[in-house]
Amino acid sequence: MILHKFKNQADLDRAAADLFISVVRSKPNAVLGMATGGTPVGLYQEIVKTYKQGLVSFKEVTTFNLDEYVGLPVSHPESYRSFMQRNLFDHIDIAPENTHVPNGNADDIDGEGRRYDEAIYQQGSVDMQLLGIGGNGHIGFNEPDDELSRFTHKVTLKESTREANKRFFNSIDEVPTHAITMGMGSILHAKAILLVVKGQEKAEILDRTLNGPITTQVPASLLQTHPRVIVMTDCDVTYKVSHS
Repeated sequence: MILHKFKNQADLDRAAADLFISVVRSKPNAVLGMATGGTPVGLYQEIVKTYKQGLVSFKEVTTFNLDEYVGLPVSHPESYRSFMQRNLFDHIDIAPENTHVPNGNADDIDGEGRRYDEAIYQQGSVDMQLLGIGGNGHIGFNEPDDELSRFTHKVTLKESTREANKRFFNSIDEVPTHAITMGMGSILHAKAILLVVKGQEKAEILDRTLNGPITTQVPASLLQTHPRVIVMTDCDVTYKVSHS
């Protein structure tokens, strides 16, 4: 892992956007793994800003999102498809058919998971996967558990995760109880991973991710097994390289 620390979130967003843009410039038909939630909003704003300056094109880019709520209409403002359209896709020149988000309303969620993985692997692999981290160490919606699924699958959300996402809804009752998410195998199949962590309240879980034991109880700790992970954060943490 490579750890980059920033004094503020604005600098972090700019650096993260520059990294994604550099991938697209070097490979115009890049496959990008996208994330949602509060963490990537500033990053996406910086990408849009650069696109509007005429400095990058996404015409040949393909994207795959990590996850989607189960049972939430696509038109709902808090569906992850709506989030991506609102924060990124509607503002750049990416082809709509090249933007992929799991279908949380599929009649057969297990079948949708298999279809989604096949679509990813048909592309070869994701060139750069963006990740955030939950307060309990989840990435995507891979929640702490005794064992983790390798492939895209349906998951029951922990109450702590639903509570954390309550701020996007009118009440906890509106927060979906299930989601469909890329599995750890799908995530770790990416050629490179960018983990963005914002806020000092995430410092403890980031420390466990970087320096703690590899355990399914902290799903993000499995990133220690990947050969190319870049961590960008404004947290006060240290990566103890000697343990690797």
